[in-house]
Amino acid sequence: MPSPAFLDGAPNWIDLGTPDIDAAAAFYRGLFGWELVPGGPEVGGYGIFTLNGRNAAGVMTVPASQSPSAWSVSFQSPDVDATAEKVAQAGGAAAFQPMDVLDFGRMGGFTDRAGAYFGVWQPRTNPGLGAVHESGAFLWAELYTADVPAAAAFYDSVFGWRTDELKVEGTEYVYTTVHPSGAGSEASFGGLVRMDDVPTEAVRGPHWMPYFAVDDVDATVAGAERLGGTETLAAMEVPGVGKMANVADPYGAVFAVMTPAPQQ
Repeated sequence: MPSPAFLDGAPNWIDLGTPDIDAAAAFYRGLFGWELVPGGPEVGGYGIFTLNGRNAAGVMTVPASQSPSAWSVSFQSPDVDATAEKVAQAGGAAAFQPMDVLDFGRMGGFTDRAGAYFGVWQPRTNPGLGAVHESGAFLWAELYTADVPAAAAFYDSVFGWRTDELKVEGTEYVYTTVHPSGAGSEASFGGLVRMDDVPTEAVRGPHWMPYFAVDDVDATVAGAERLGGTETLAAMEVPGVGKMANVADPYGAVFAVMTPAPQQ
């Protein structure tokens, strides 16, 4: 199947940094059915997780002494160098400067004003994720931050994102969703959350976290625990949205799993 088409400003890639690629591959193979395609020396050993032959995520070795194991999210840009300038103008910083990755594309790594890391991918021969919005694949991205309006303003400056405020049914809680400029709310791809509302995430500081679609959240959490993972946020049902839970893999990289509610 062809890779999905991504809008500029939308997430088009996710990465796992882990101290042990083979052990991580065993965990995610057991959990999502992913297979590892190892990377050669020309890409520094950077590997690709695939789902039914399509790109589901990237993975690289990050020694525990260098950085905690974590997931990261990258967003599409037609010009990563221009995006880097916008990041600087908006008060963010470059974790590393834009660089070419063979003929696959051009990438950069940045932090927003609060310190949350995000990547930017300018596609060439690699358009991005090949599997999304299906069981075992990327579904949603969430930013945990101390100041939601400030974060929204930063990413608007960098990517032109638009926001919507959704009141969670049966509660007073308002959830902020984001979508690319030039598209409507039906193109929403993520949400912005005040991290103090989720203490288990607040301890990690400002960060982006990916969601993966699953058929059964409870069964997936149980499977993760059998494989050495840990449930970090108990499964919850959100009316009209779906059921979700947060999980850490054996090395502490946290992600969410979700079974979306049937769309009417």
